[in-house]
Order: sequence, then structure tokens, then C-alpha cells
Amino acid sequence: MQKSVIISKILYYFSKLTSGLYVITGLYGLLSWVTNTHLLVSNDQTIITYPFTEQAFLILESHTTYVIFAFLIPVFAYGLFFWLLSNVFKVFYQKKLFTLQNIAHLRQFYLVNIFLPTLLTIFISFFMPIERELSLLIILHFVLGVFVFFMSEIFSQGLNLQNEQDLYI
Repeated sequence: MQKSVIISKILYYFSKLTSGLYVITGLYGLLSWVTNTHLLVSNDQTIITYPFTEQAFLILESHTTYVIFAFLIPVFAYGLFFWLLSNVFKVFYQKKLFTLQNIAHLRQFYLVNIFLPTLLTIFISFFMPIERELSLLIILHFVLGVFVFFMSEIFSQGLNLQNEQDLYI
């Protein structure tokens, strides 16, 4: 059990860090785009540079729809994904596994992964063409969501058994 606690803590911090990097990247891109700073525009491309340099950080198409629907929404969605994933890893290093809060973390993760990618793709498809490869990502998120749904059901059963055991002691 100690191995799983160590691994889940490492993955928890890695996921939190990754989430933060996605959100910071999205915020920096949004701030640069809105304030028109740290931008180089050339050949129908918008290049967002690293702060205080001329070195390219992000290379985007110069269309508002592209920036919003192919950059900002996916970047912030993956920030959310890694934040929720970190909460799933957090579940596995708690002293008491079967709690309502842990089940809530699992439930949030599977609901977001089952529904959000499909809903965002449908929404974005109204504004720009969708690449075929995106369907593989939707399937991957769906499978992750279903897997965590099963874990959530196991945790719910464990909580019920734990509560029954507490009644008899």
C-alpha cells in the first residue's frame, strides 16, 4: 500500500503542476492577445513570444475564431482535466479511502470526461471545422470517464460497507 501512496502523491503533484502550467499558458496567451503585447504578426500567424524576449512561445493562426476555439478553450479545458485528475490521485493517498469527498472527486472527473469533450467539440464545430483525429481524444476521455465511473461505484459500495461496519461496532 505504501507504494501506491507514494506513486499517487507524485502523480498528484505532477497533475497539479501540469494543470497550473495549462492555466498560466492560457492566461498568458489571452492577456497577450487581448492587450496586443508580446505579439508578432506575420504571414497570417500570430506569434506570442516569451515575456521580455523575441523568442516564439506560441504560434497561432491570426483568426479570432482559431484563437478562441482551437487555443483558449482546449487549453483551459485541459487545465480543468489535469486539476480533476490530480483530485483523483489525491483520493489514493488519503488515510480513509471510502469517503463522500473522495467519491465526489471521482464523480466530478468521470462526469467531465464523459460529457465535456463531446459537448465542447459539438460547440466548437459550429465555428470551425473539426479534425477527424479529435474523435480519438473524445473516445479516450470517454474510456477514462467510464473507468473512473466504475471506481466511483466501487468506492460507493466500500463506503456503504464501511458505514454498516461502523453501526455494529
